[in-house]
Amino acid sequence: MGTIRLTAAQAMIRWLANQKTETGDPFIAGCWAIFGHGNVAGLGEALQPMQDKLPTYRGHNEQTMAHAAIAYSKQSLRRRAMMVTSSIGPGATNMVTAAALAHVNRIPVLLVPGDVFATRGPDPVLQQVEDFGDGTISANDCFKPVSRYFDRISRPEHLMTALPRAMQIMTDPAQAGPVTLAFCQDTQAEAYDYPEAFFESKVWRIRRPYPDQVEAENIANLIRNSKRPVIVAGGGVLYSDATDQLTKFAEKYQIPVTETQAGKSAMPWDHPLNFGPVGVTGGSPANTLCEQADLILGVGTRLQDFTTGSWGLMGNAKLATLNVNAYDAAKHGAEPMLSDAGIGLATLQAILRDHQSPAPESSLKTKWFAAVDPLTDAPEGNELPTDMQVVGAVQRAAGPDTVAMCAAGTMPGELHKLWKAGHPGSYHMEYGFSCMGYEIAGAIGIKMAEPDRDVMCFTGDGTYMMANSEMATAAMMGIEFTVIVTDNRGFGCINRLQMGTGGAEFNNLLKNAVHENESAIDFAAHAASMGAVSVKVSSISELEDALSKRHGHGRPYVVVIDTDPYPSTEEGGTWWEVAVPEVSERPAVREAREAYERALAARNAG
Repeated sequence: MGTIRLTAAQAMIRWLANQKTETGDPFIAGCWAIFGHGNVAGLGEALQPMQDKLPTYRGHNEQTMAHAAIAYSKQSLRRRAMMVTSSIGPGATNMVTAAALAHVNRIPVLLVPGDVFATRGPDPVLQQVEDFGDGTISANDCFKPVSRYFDRISRPEHLMTALPRAMQIMTDPAQAGPVTLAFCQDTQAEAYDYPEAFFESKVWRIRRPYPDQVEAENIANLIRNSKRPVIVAGGGVLYSDATDQLTKFAEKYQIPVTETQAGKSAMPWDHPLNFGPVGVTGGSPANTLCEQADLILGVGTRLQDFTTGSWGLMGNAKLATLNVNAYDAAKHGAEPMLSDAGIGLATLQAILRDHQSPAPESSLKTKWFAAVDPLTDAPEGNELPTDMQVVGAVQRAAGPDTVAMCAAGTMPGELHKLWKAGHPGSYHMEYGFSCMGYEIAGAIGIKMAEPDRDVMCFTGDGTYMMANSEMATAAMMGIEFTVIVTDNRGFGCINRLQMGTGGAEFNNLLKNAVHENESAIDFAAHAASMGAVSVKVSSISELEDALSKRHGHGRPYVVVIDTDPYPSTEEGGTWWEVAVPEVSERPAVREAREAYERALAARNAG
């Protein structure tokens, strides 16, 4: 067997370039990189000659580069992923937040931060974190709790076990998530005689596990004996490409479907059996059905508290779950069925045959849209626009190839309730980690995954201030998408939560924060300074006119509009557990505490 002498960094990049999807594309679609002393000499030199096989993209912040990579994989339905590399120290720890985001959302990404010297010769090297009681610790140990697989590459031959393990994790639907390979900077540059066979091309197939027959029979029996079953569709329906199978299953048995944030767009919004968003940010149709249900069938969902109303919404129903991940399938004593979503639904259909469930009440949807559609209409007067009216304007401007995307703040709730997603992949929400700063970088990743899509990015002024640097990256790379900046002058969403729990308005809106000078940020000018085409509008009609001009710029197009921080969609929703202080001098807090205790008692009694 022949060998080839390469540095460890060269070997890593060559090996990654030869890992293929079932369609023949490289699984690692590219590498985002900010170089520093911990990766520029080793990985930088290795990446430079591989641009035709594994292109490298330069970002402006390590966290947001990783967000772009995560969004790419999410929009690609986890069939492809990206690599992100940084130096040691702050470059590495900047990526920890993104790793947590990918971990919570079950999205594959390969993080390769530089690490300290394996030889320890120059200890402490610049930016090295020293643990006084453990000589093996570096800053990269922060990645351990937020990585599906973590390894430290301190010998060149470590790659021959670490890299296949990394790929196995990223391509496994049950374990998919972030992989961190902390790469000692001297090891990156060290040469080794690698077997030529190590670099042979390999195809990684995404597993589609079949269910255990006993588990399938158990859940089929629950459906047979149910009078009011409800399906809660999560992101797993999309990742397993099971949207058509979900529709067939629902139609066959007349079972209503509700959608989580990750599962929204699993069925067209206007399908008679799609009863819309569920949970805290859900609508009345879905939440009413879940309150009345005697069986909840979760398909591809991890059942987080916003979906379940902190388990106050679904406590009266039996719970069954169809999931590829045993951890998610067994939550809250559910009857589990470990399976790919599409195959699992097909298996249940084969068992149930001609069983019929009672048809749901269609008027629930009619009443819901009659209540909320007017909220998205353009205002008649000159009052400050609401977020709901902004959603309506963007919806009217959207086309069949539009992807609405967001992550945190006010808009996720409004979009979950109000956005009408017509087909799979037209709604991209990062709400597992609800990470402010994902939006602009995420829009880049979506557009890179699907260049022909019309990407509409919603972001508030607070989120924009947290992470806007990749706007310059998008302009530099000629990536075109639209950003709608709703400026409510602060953190409007959390201010409403503060008020809703009896608290005084404090430190959320800019007017309630301590400052010597009034904040007057010109977001349109700021975006333009980074290379975007931007415009400030003063009304919904101007917003609609601006959105009609969004195409053909070859760079981000930013529209800024002032909005009212106080209104939100009152219809729908359900209880969400937020602990209220037991002791307070404020009567409003004491009243909120009493309401909290009543809700706790009702949840625990159910």
